[in-house]
Amino acid sequence: MDLNDIDRRVRTALVEIGVEYEMVPCDPELADTAAFCAHYGWNTGDSANTIVVQSRDTPPRFVACVLLATTRLDVNGTVRRRLGRKCSFADADQVARLTGMSLGGVTAVALPPDLPLWIDPRVLERHRVILGGGSRHWKLVAAPAFLTALPNAEVVEGLARDVIPDAS
Repeated sequence: MDLNDIDRRVRTALVEIGVEYEMVPCDPELADTAAFCAHYGWNTGDSANTIVVQSRDTPPRFVACVLLATTRLDVNGTVRRRLGRKCSFADADQVARLTGMSLGGVTAVALPPDLPLWIDPRVLERHRVILGGGSRHWKLVAAPAFLTALPNAEVVEGLARDVIPDAS
């Protein structure tokens, strides 16, 4: 993966839609959401993850989903119903081939033009969100409304569920 190319693609896409944003440097070893938020002092409620899911069709269909880190993607409910088939999380190699990005850095910005982008409405309720910046070296901070201006973006009710704390 060419990090300069990914960085250029992400920044160009942000400029093209006219969003005000900040790129925050990140130690690649701390790029996963929980580690990043704990180390850098970000609220997990302001952290959004971009997760790529694939159907079990042949060939598989893919969708990118944006949800808050405090929620869980409803893969076996909403995502499955919308894709019309059983589905699962795309693995790291599939994500890299499809997006040019690595897990921990995947962003909703600069995705392939034919890849659907589904957004949980709770993401849009935040004042600002921090999400992957295209690589494990960067995070992107912006008001979340820009997500709806991205190609193939759709707000999907029920995309994510609240994480229920473990009662044990």
